[in-house]
Amino acid sequence: MKAALLRVVSDGFRVFFLAAGLFAIFSGLAWGMYLGVHMTGGLVTDPPYAMAPHFWHGHEMIFGFAGATIGGFLLTAVPNWTGGSAAKPFFIGFVALLWLLGRMAMWWSASIPPWLVAALDLSFLPVLIAQVAWQLTKRPKPQNVMFLIFLTLFWLSNLLTHLQWTGVTDDTLASGLYGGLFTVCALISVLGGRVTPAFTRNAMRRENEPESALPGNFPAIERAAIPIAILLPVPILFGAQDWAVPLAIALGLIQVLRLTRWRPVWAMRQPILIALHTGLSMLGLGLIMWGLAVIGLGSEVAALHVLGIGAVGGMTLAVMSRAVLGHSGRELRAPGPVAIAYALIPVSAALRWAASELAGNWYFPLVVLSAALWCLAFALFVVSLWPALTGPRRRG
Repeated sequence: MKAALLRVVSDGFRVFFLAAGLFAIFSGLAWGMYLGVHMTGGLVTDPPYAMAPHFWHGHEMIFGFAGATIGGFLLTAVPNWTGGSAAKPFFIGFVALLWLLGRMAMWWSASIPPWLVAALDLSFLPVLIAQVAWQLTKRPKPQNVMFLIFLTLFWLSNLLTHLQWTGVTDDTLASGLYGGLFTVCALISVLGGRVTPAFTRNAMRRENEPESALPGNFPAIERAAIPIAILLPVPILFGAQDWAVPLAIALGLIQVLRLTRWRPVWAMRQPILIALHTGLSMLGLGLIMWGLAVIGLGSEVAALHVLGIGAVGGMTLAVMSRAVLGHSGRELRAPGPVAIAYALIPVSAALRWAASELAGNWYFPLVVLSAALWCLAFALFVVSLWPALTGPRRRG
């Protein structure tokens, strides 16, 4: 037991991707059960958290679940980018504990002073930022240093939520939640723009596909993608949501156009590849839908869940599973249960979209079913990759 625990905290991807998977199940079940009670005519009157249930749900999906995936990815990727040493197990365990304390504080926030909830929940990211910044000093390339901007925007978004919950401000909660979600979406756009064509290209070369058939790009679009992604959350944090609309639509269109050059049809041969393409498709679609919804064309809540479930959930599941397999010395081929999980996420997103667009008597059944599929997807991820996450690295 002790050896397994030490192994889990020996790598950032192990502890944080395992935590992300388990927390996705827990938070999805908590939200699904809450909705299920209301669907049957009941009423949850005394939850353990202080904020409205839908605010707890939104906050924890963004800063809890997505925060864990970001931590695991950067603690694993940055040493590879810089050629430096990975974080020590003690540090990985410490920063994971800070993340966990934040989740516990949010869950039991009805019994804890708001300032203490804020202090615990806000402590994780500054420590992670300091570690990433120190590692990047080894080889401070601009394309990697910019991730410090995303981390800072993410932390500021969380700060805005707590400023309202502690009574310091009156109207920063929405800006914080939206800012956090769109920061994660921007981060996915940048990272997805790197890994998706690269992984597809590598797979095609292994299959001896001609160079002319490999993924390409539109140079002008690629030059515009990163600045737009960085700018996207900024007006939201300042309460100027309307200013983010053209940025969101532009980034969504960019993402759709990029995918046309990244050979998505060929990627359908391998679930571990098509999951990346699907996640980025949901990102492009969700950004366009949100921009149109803000100006009155469609449901904004529906669009936000296309982003939250389809883009964030789908891309993190795809990236986490690939990283776990690769860094544990296993073949880069998704196990059957994980391939099923890839398919469940876009179905979950579609059901949640339909719930908000159709509403009426179908709302609660569709939302509960969407939550159930979300939980099942991450349960398949955790169970299938448990040996890779907790066991020794394979050799040879």
